Amino acid sequence: MELPFPGMDPYLELPALWPDVHARLISAMCDAIQEQLGPNYIALITPYIALENIEIAPARQVFVPDVGIVRDDVADAGAVTTAITPAPLTIPAQITVPTRYARIEIRSVLQQTLITAIELLSPANKRAGADGADAYEKKRQELFASSVHLLEIDLLRAGVRPRLARPLPPTAYCALLSRASRRPLVEVWPIALSDPLPVLPVPLADPDPDVALDVGAVLRQVYRRAHYERVIDYRADPPPPPLTPEEAAWLDHHLRARGLR
Repeated sequence: MELPFPGMDPYLELPALWPDVHARLISAMCDAIQEQLGPNYIALITPYIALENIEIAPARQVFVPDVGIVRDDVADAGAVTTAITPAPLTIPAQITVPTRYARIEIRSVLQQTLITAIELLSPANKRAGADGADAYEKKRQELFASSVHLLEIDLLRAGVRPRLARPLPPTAYCALLSRASRRPLVEVWPIALSDPLPVLPVPLADPDPDVALDVGAVLRQVYRRAHYERVIDYRADPPPPPLTPEEAAWLDHHLRARGLR
């Protein structure tokens, strides 16, 4: 099945699904960039580990008990039976688990100098607090103080956006490019839920020209190969944060037109 949205699919933001989406997107983006690089550059995937709160689907488990309870079918005539009240709800717990993510680094082949860092933001980058958005901002500032270009792609509606001197306009998604030669100016691509994903420039060392990263084409390729339609219920509401009334109306109309609702 083809990706049913013109741009980002908000159902891919499901916490249990996003780590797989992130890994596949990073790999496909790296390949797409590498195909365009000349012999002086190499695109590398650099993994890192983040602690995430993920709703884990229940799995069937088999236990060997340490203690056995033996049922005696001979009833005690004098016993009083007390009925146990069944729980009215069963809700999965959010489990904090180490989650593997990655970023893309473009380096020079000869000196192995870092030229461009590409971040596809994860929930850990956007989680409020010292171990989340604050730690990510510290890393950004270190790159801003260097000669490294930074391209940030944010395909998550929840969480804290990367910080700028002025607030971003309200938007579902965005991409930010900080070129070393143009700091403190940052190029910004606001992306609405109904927008196609942009073709982004990936800067290299002067005087080499940018290469193009077609984020929409990469997402469509990943969706098609991963068959995410098998695990997504498009009749359900998308994950938090809630859509605006306009976004919710557009999404419902769009999915009904595609026969998915």
